[in-house]
Amino acid sequence: MARLRPSNRRLRVAFIAAECEPWAKTGGLADVVDALARALGDVATSELETPVDVFLPRYRGLEIPAGTPPGRPLRVPDPYALGGSTDVEIIDVAADGYRLRLVDHAPAFDRSGYYGEAGADFEDNAWRFGLLCRAAAAVLLEEGRVPDVLHLHDWHAAPATLLRDGAFDEPGLEATAVLLTVHNLAYHGWTPRDRVAQLGVVPGDVGIARDADGVDLLATAIERADLVNTVSPGFAAEALTQAFGMGLDGRLRAKGDRFFGILNGLDTDGWNPATDATLAATYSREDRGGKAACRADLLKRIGFDPKDGGTVFGMIGRLDPQKGFDLLAEAAEGLLADGARLVVQGSGDHANVADLRRLAKRLPKRVAMIERFDRDMARRIYAGADGFLMPSRFEPCGTGQMIGLRYGTPPIVHATGGLRDTVIDVTAHPKTGTGFTFEDATPDALREACDRAIALHQAGGRGWAALLDRGMAVDFDWRTGSAPRYVEAYRRAVEVRRTSLQPSSARKSARRVASGRIR
Repeated sequence: MARLRPSNRRLRVAFIAAECEPWAKTGGLADVVDALARALGDVATSELETPVDVFLPRYRGLEIPAGTPPGRPLRVPDPYALGGSTDVEIIDVAADGYRLRLVDHAPAFDRSGYYGEAGADFEDNAWRFGLLCRAAAAVLLEEGRVPDVLHLHDWHAAPATLLRDGAFDEPGLEATAVLLTVHNLAYHGWTPRDRVAQLGVVPGDVGIARDADGVDLLATAIERADLVNTVSPGFAAEALTQAFGMGLDGRLRAKGDRFFGILNGLDTDGWNPATDATLAATYSREDRGGKAACRADLLKRIGFDPKDGGTVFGMIGRLDPQKGFDLLAEAAEGLLADGARLVVQGSGDHANVADLRRLAKRLPKRVAMIERFDRDMARRIYAGADGFLMPSRFEPCGTGQMIGLRYGTPPIVHATGGLRDTVIDVTAHPKTGTGFTFEDATPDALREACDRAIALHQAGGRGWAALLDRGMAVDFDWRTGSAPRYVEAYRRAVEVRRTSLQPSSARKSARRVASGRIR
């Protein structure tokens, strides 16, 4: 039986993730991994060993900071290598508040995309991310500092649950607890039967049915993890339904109270209009005078008339049907007729904004379409727009609405998942509202919410000022909210794992400790 470690010492935690800002990013996953790892170093020194480790692939173009010590070679099991193992290099980078541990293996990660190219996934993704997990395990075992908790992020880290549960001849992780954070249920890491060998297992191993058509890596990790969370309580509730569970609702329901939501936080140091050097002028909740200069600067840059007082709506996001760009495209003509102007920035599948692109070409003084990822322009939109649009069909959490609130730009959001958790509709709640929400993911519902925003903005005065003040007062800081909840989850995951490894005669009393609910 696995050796249990004392429960009264500080916990050692290691992350495994496919993205981490600023090193590798396609979306919100990167922001969360970076911000949470840093926040844990700030709030959890009495509970955790810090800094925490973050294992990440070294992708093409990932620059190593000057002065970083040379990487060291490490032999790692590899089902595709002659002799069953291959050499990787581990490069330890002193990041901002955590230890970044890059897994460098050119055949796996030196490619033009993180997950695929030309709109298709790489066929060997199971091998690539399995190698990431095996390298992380090998480092931790070699150093003799086996973590109390493996914190896995999305399907890319799911092969680590197979490592822990004995799919490979690598004893040592049996007592390690696993917390799986699901950032996006839509991506499962499906591995068809003819590619399962990339993981180093075959159907029939460690609970994988012999007649299985393949392995759903996210589903496998959900079943094997000690605890599973997603990134808002609202989305956790939605994920238990067929409508939002993406085929995994049954597995999530089976976890009972071991599946829950922890609301994402915001890096309030990095997102602060009072110190943001990108902006034409800084401002704060106490003195919002600089926001007018930011608005004028944005409008000049995109070719709009800065003297026009018409309401300006901004939208920033990944060009994906989930994000609702098509809803905005269908509502756009009506919004323009209502006096609004639109500035939209996005990267990804440009087909999703073809209608908006055509509208921008026809009405360049009213619609701006920025089809690239531009950090500085994004900040200017957050600060310079009058309202921020997030008409997502579903949204596990999102940070755009949080940034909008912090920058005094009220969000207009579809009331789903984390958007419902973070934005209070001011029409329904005039004294506490922070933005505008709509219930149905339709162009008409989006337009109606925007029209309410236009009316309040154009009326100006104390009503609009009070809305901005309440929004800028909301505290989403990782250090005060989300990070302490993750520390609680780590402790609970360890107790759940300890209980599962104890003889049955000892489980009854231990189960009382392990059943504490995190909501």
